[in-house]
Amino acid sequence: MLAPRQRRPQETPRVPHTPAAPDQAHTDARPVHWMATAVALAVVIGAAALLQPGPAAASAPQNAAAGPAATPATAPDPAAVVFPLDCHGVPQRVIATAQGDLDGDDRPETVAAVRCEAGSGTPPHALYVLTAAPAADTPPRVVATLLAPGDRKTVTDLALRDHTVTATLRGYSSPRVPGYAPDVKQQSKWRWTGGKFSQELTDPDPKRV
Repeated sequence: MLAPRQRRPQETPRVPHTPAAPDQAHTDARPVHWMATAVALAVVIGAAALLQPGPAAASAPQNAAAGPAATPATAPDPAAVVFPLDCHGVPQRVIATAQGDLDGDDRPETVAAVRCEAGSGTPPHALYVLTAAPAADTPPRVVATLLAPGDRKTVTDLALRDHTVTATLRGYSSPRVPGYAPDVKQQSKWRWTGGKFSQELTDPDPKRV
């Protein structure tokens, strides 16, 4: 006769071990890094101004992985500017422009040669530096005057390369020289160095042009 089967004590079901949740502090996404745009100060010959984009543009995040590359900045449009040139009621005329990065912030500036639209004679030129306005719906700003109309010179061959503005200047050896016959020719360079524009003038031909 078989002995009665002994009943085993009931075992408590084993609960699967769940690993502890990682520390929440280590699961947060890494903060986006913001790159501060280095902006230089421009000095108008005789006054100070800023060569910089607006605050919104300067503080934009530079995260290449977040999306497509940003659209290259557009140089300021001189047609949208009223220049500080007193033309006594006659229109202003932009006769030449050059675009490029003057202060090394990867945003282009525009250099514009401007004169009054006189009916006759040879009105002197002014040479201005324009930079983007702080807001997209506002016109560019005039931040530097490289050549004033009081210098009685005209500008040709305007260019901007390697952070340097170059131009040929034609002027007069004395007030007695007629405005229609400039007799002095100079090559000029303006460079942005040490927080201001420095000018270098050379006379390719000391004789009359």
